[in-house]
Amino acid sequence: MAEQEDFWIRFWGVRGSIACPGGDTLHYGGNTSCVEVRCGSRLLIFDCGTGARVFGNHLQAPLDADLFFSHTHFDHICGLPFFAPVFVPGNKLSLWAGHLGGKTTIREVLCSMMIDPLFPIPPDAMRADITYKDFEAGETLSPAPDITLKTAPLNHPNGATGYRLEFAGKVVCYVTDTEHVIGAPDENVLRLIEGADLLIYDATYTDDEYPQFEGWGHSTWQEGARLCEAAGVKTYVLFHHAPSHDDAFMDRIAEEVDRIRPGAVVAREELILRP
Repeated sequence: MAEQEDFWIRFWGVRGSIACPGGDTLHYGGNTSCVEVRCGSRLLIFDCGTGARVFGNHLQAPLDADLFFSHTHFDHICGLPFFAPVFVPGNKLSLWAGHLGGKTTIREVLCSMMIDPLFPIPPDAMRADITYKDFEAGETLSPAPDITLKTAPLNHPNGATGYRLEFAGKVVCYVTDTEHVIGAPDENVLRLIEGADLLIYDATYTDDEYPQFEGWGHSTWQEGARLCEAAGVKTYVLFHHAPSHDDAFMDRIAEEVDRIRPGAVVAREELILRP
């Protein structure tokens, strides 16, 4: 079995909806979702928002990686045409998505970004060996013999997928772009995250903000804390921060969550965590 110290996570983009670079977001960062996970020698990537550009510049060929999409709203896929490894011959990438339900494919969605008049470079400029893998949320995936990903559908417009990554005796869950129902914890999410060592969760809003955004497909940091308590999660990581939440606002959230959930972590760019 791989050693525990070979299992770690780094955040390259922690925002939702749209990138928000600027002087008031320097500490937490302004890039949209992109998370690097190292499972021994294997590289797993969750989402490919604007954070993928900087991440890709840190990677060296030859590369063999799996990229898992929570869904294909633009803030989670728009980094792909700027992710340098996809243009390097000899690199291998498997791109996974579980929310499309047969209505289209992950290949069709991603390639549609890179067509006239939306983008100057066509999809066939991506010279890496890319495999597109559609699945159904709820399936169990095995990208490598010692890595298991259990999946579940999430409550989000057009669908989304949550992931439970099991490796080296540890469990990390990636559950973003999901909307809760007040007073009724999502059973799909509870089953997925049960007993997890670390949960990365859609903490876009506060409970006070949520009513004005009901139906937009996102949750609150307080709901994430409630889910962690109900499911026995060890470490709660707040993620997918609203672009309107500047560093000062995020600092206040960090103080508040520490009071009710000591040890919780507010994700920021380049943060490294071990489950």
